[in-house]
Amino acid sequence: MPVSGRSVITRGRVARTLGALVGTSALLLTGCATNTEGGDLPSGGDTVEVNKVDAIAAELPEEIASDGEIIVGVNIPYSPNEFKDPSGKIVGFDVDVVDAVAKVLGVTPVYTEADFDKIIPSIQAGGYDMGMSSFTDTEEREEAVDFVTYFSAGVQWAQPAGGAVDPNNACGLRVGVQTTTIEDIEEVPAKSAACVAAGQPPIDIIKFDSQDDAANAVALGKVDAMSADSPVTAYAIKQSDGRIETAGEVFDAQPYGWPVAKGSPFAEVLQKALQHLIDDGSYLEIAQNWGVVEGVITTSQINGATS
Repeated sequence: MPVSGRSVITRGRVARTLGALVGTSALLLTGCATNTEGGDLPSGGDTVEVNKVDAIAAELPEEIASDGEIIVGVNIPYSPNEFKDPSGKIVGFDVDVVDAVAKVLGVTPVYTEADFDKIIPSIQAGGYDMGMSSFTDTEEREEAVDFVTYFSAGVQWAQPAGGAVDPNNACGLRVGVQTTTIEDIEEVPAKSAACVAAGQPPIDIIKFDSQDDAANAVALGKVDAMSADSPVTAYAIKQSDGRIETAGEVFDAQPYGWPVAKGSPFAEVLQKALQHLIDDGSYLEIAQNWGVVEGVITTSQINGATS
């Protein structure tokens, strides 16, 4: 299965077709999802107290230290990692983690929107100090840039509360997916084909234009389950007011990382700052705020690709 996170044609496991957007999977008591860009502000983003660590900040490359800024290339939306709140501010789990890292380093992050496939080339050209867009750290990408790992993401199924769905034995069930995602194109169809090969009924794959719609369908019992990237599913569950829950474990997990220029000493500084946040509990607190604890890591690595 292709890696999670974004590539030049995929974002998370979402294929980037023209105009395709990932919703925030926020569920109201009525079962309607409204917390997309321009809607009500989703939960998460609570302030976590973080202080500068002089010993780590002292290791910043001179050009960043003198500017007092980290220029961060980001492509949105991809809730809950990076998206815009109703005021147009870029928010999300990734944003809160990078904000916290910047506080450790005593600098200000400057988030600059860009096409996803232009972020790594811009880092190579010196336009951005780092990228922050749910990149999977892969061996192929490590040939172009270095990565600082900060999260582990895979595929996670969800079901209505109290359900008993087994993602590995879902023959004959109605399973919701967002159209053009890897879950839609590869993961669930492969499971369905295995059902047919075993003489069982295929999975009835129900396609939705947005992740909000898929999550609402689960909450309302219109489908038996849904499949999505693990942070997307976790956030949908957090927003569902207890109406949906996980089905099975996260699988095909791989590391998300921040890309930086190949050989740059900035990678080690970022890694140390993030490890400080992991060790003092701030990182976990941020993950709890956004409902993505399943993907937290205990050790940040430089170039931690698994494939």
